[in-house]
Amino acid sequence: MNDILITADRVTLAFDGHTAAENVNFTLGRGDYLCVIGENGSGKSTLLRAVTGEVKPAGGKLTFAPELRKQGIGYLPQQSKIQRDFPASVREVVVSGCIRRDSFGLFWNRESKERAADYMKLLKVDAFADKSFGELSGGQRQRVLLARAMCASDTLILLDEPVNGLDPEAAHEMYHAVRMLNRERGCAVMMVSHDVSCALREADHVLSMCRGHSFYGTVDQYAAHERSDEEIDEHRHHHEHHHTKE
Repeated sequence: MNDILITADRVTLAFDGHTAAENVNFTLGRGDYLCVIGENGSGKSTLLRAVTGEVKPAGGKLTFAPELRKQGIGYLPQQSKIQRDFPASVREVVVSGCIRRDSFGLFWNRESKERAADYMKLLKVDAFADKSFGELSGGQRQRVLLARAMCASDTLILLDEPVNGLDPEAAHEMYHAVRMLNRERGCAVMMVSHDVSCALREADHVLSMCRGHSFYGTVDQYAAHERSDEEIDEHRHHHEHHHTKE
């Protein structure tokens, strides 16, 4: 079985006719935790949509392991009002993640129900399984949607700013839940985040996307890359200051 789930080879991403990112390269292996960071408009969310197949790369190539094409990918997009007002119980929301795997029309088989119950318990949302999704707090809703994403695929989940809008305690619980799914269940994670410190703390690989270029490597390689950039900037500033004085 191939340990590489996704390979991006010189991928170009476009949004509304404008190029968002060029020459993006990375590999995502089984059980990896990849954090995607970068400024607004750098193509981070567009990259996740390209991985789900919602948009096609404008150039380059994304290659997927056969099991991803067969089983699908769990996806937790950015929070929206539609999500918050979704008129269903927590149990119904979670089990709906199984729709591609083993549903038959509107009926769920025993395996789907058992999978949903397992992830609700694991993510500590089973106590309010019969509650309306809209009644939950922001942190509870995100954990419910994470359980739903895991029902869709226990091989790879994509998370787009999963702690955006959450208070610090709820954000901490969300990060803990994602870490647990990655380390204890072996699920690969690809998470978009503005929080660089979170990326360095939680992930094992980093994809940094900036306009015109990107960097991919381990957390340690990224930290060394950033230190090198800072030293270059400091040297350039010192050189310019020296010439100004002359």
